[in-house]
Amino acid sequence: MLFKPTFWLKSVLSIDEEFLRENHVEALVLDLDNTLSMHGNPAAEEGVEEWLDKMRGLGIKMRVVSNNTNRRVAPLAAKLGLEFTANGAKPLTFGIARAMRTMGVDKKNTLVVGDQIFTDIIAGNLKGVRTVLVEPFHLEKTWTFRLKRKLESVVFHRNYSELELK
Repeated sequence: MLFKPTFWLKSVLSIDEEFLRENHVEALVLDLDNTLSMHGNPAAEEGVEEWLDKMRGLGIKMRVVSNNTNRRVAPLAAKLGLEFTANGAKPLTFGIARAMRTMGVDKKNTLVVGDQIFTDIIAGNLKGVRTVLVEPFHLEKTWTFRLKRKLESVVFHRNYSELELK
């Protein structure tokens, strides 16, 4: 199903060695805003830098694919030591395809990780890559984000008040 993630986790920090091993994961295509950092924040959320170091220590290849501009993505990706593709055009698959090609990985060993069904999850599913829907570190308060989350709940039930995820 186009809108359904393969996995649904509390955050990227829930992706651990056991999860990666059980699912034969070698690479992560990571969204930036609300996945690694609060939208527009020039710093990663607490715990993200340590998590990235753990992933590197496990030999996991990673690349950010964001729909945001180079001006937004480049500084934070550099701080985090991650290669990136800005203007990723998700839900189209160009950015994900480029990330996988650059990392030299196959779709069967890759996960697309992000917080939005209509961009990250659809793009991964269209590309035939397993997807991980993560909850945003903080719920956005702007009307555009509230509308997106409401529309997402029509196709995938997300109950933020009763969130009991790994």
